[in-house]
Amino acid sequence: MSLKRIAAALRERNNFLISCHTSPEGDALGAELAVSIALKKMGKRAFIVNDDPVPPEYVFMPGVENILRYKPKSPEFDCFVVVDCADLKRTGEVYRLIDNQPVINIDHHISNDKFGSVNWVEPYSSSTCEMIWHLYKRLSIPIDREAAICLYTGIMSDTGSFRYANTTVAAHVAAADLIRRGASVTQAYRGIYENIPCRDAKFLVRVLSDMHCDEKGKVIWFQLKHNALKNKKLSFDLTEELLSFGRAVKGAEVALLFKENLGEKNEVRINFRSQGKVDVNAIAAFFGGGGHKNASGATVRGRIDDIRKKVLVKVRRALR
Repeated sequence: MSLKRIAAALRERNNFLISCHTSPEGDALGAELAVSIALKKMGKRAFIVNDDPVPPEYVFMPGVENILRYKPKSPEFDCFVVVDCADLKRTGEVYRLIDNQPVINIDHHISNDKFGSVNWVEPYSSSTCEMIWHLYKRLSIPIDREAAICLYTGIMSDTGSFRYANTTVAAHVAAADLIRRGASVTQAYRGIYENIPCRDAKFLVRVLSDMHCDEKGKVIWFQLKHNALKNKKLSFDLTEELLSFGRAVKGAEVALLFKENLGEKNEVRINFRSQGKVDVNAIAAFFGGGGHKNASGATVRGRIDDIRKKVLVKVRRALR
């Protein structure tokens, strides 16, 4: 059993570097923070290094102020723990810190390529945080209030506030237990979903007004080009707000966001969301990405208009 092997691997080592995917969200942050808390309770040394900063909507999570940004040199470690990450290189530059240390891979993405020395991958789990909840039980570590907040935030955010198809009985059981242990439902919800700065909200309204629908209303898509972004110092990632709105359109089966990368010329980030009929993980994989059946992403080189046309062709074929 992978959980048993993970627990054994954590007991064997003493100094841990923990990381997650680039552009971290609630599940990734919650999982790495909770793993760090668990290791310290075991008397281990643990530190978190991420390639990207903590988004402002997650600053309420206990311990985020201690997360380090990647530098070519880091404190010494004898084990690398990667959470919520389907591909080692999705940690950005952080994976370059590895120098023959074992890698523990804890994830729930169906596209995970089992890159670890020890792998615990559960695609049918609602979130990586739900998996870490089970890890605490396996290690016989009490879940304190700080860990409860981190784990609840991850489960809530990855299930879309318990609205998505990955919301299972097990997810609700874990969430209920975490609330009993001190997680605040209102704190997590307001921090993530009711925290958009006024300037960003006005920009969101403008983007929503340019929503595109196919002729049957089954595909909804948004597009953000350089010229729409370069003068907008957004402090809030609006991706989920746009895609949630797209999914809410009556009859919509797939919602898409195409966004030009400000840091790279001719690089486009694509976010896919599905109501279940279309396996967007398979489409994302075709374009070099991956994730879940109903939520995936890919980063593609090329012109945004050309990429959009190719993606829409794939999505429409999948809808037939």
